[in-house]
Amino acid sequence: MQKLRPLHDRVIVKPIEEAEATVAGIILPDTVDKEKPEKGEVIAVGPGKYEEGKFVPMSVKVGDKVVFKKYSPDEVKIGEVEYLILSESDLMAIIES
Repeated sequence: MQKLRPLHDRVIVKPIEEAEATVAGIILPDTVDKEKPEKGEVIAVGPGKYEEGKFVPMSVKVGDKVVFKKYSPDEVKIGEVEYLILSESDLMAIIES
């Protein structure tokens, strides 16, 4: 099995696909054009980066659910699963419950 290990300040995210429903509760089928997801679960985290001579560790961890910029991720497919690779600076928020 292949495994992705991000470098520097990169993060591997598995997109969260949410079922879309209308206000009346009707679930929309997958054939309807959908925007790319902007939420995902962190699968792997790089070690961090050096900035102005100091090491800056990552502020996210594996398992965090995050919101990211819509058009920033690079897509990679391992087997049948699609993952997104982002810089930590492309993450906008951690979803807390």
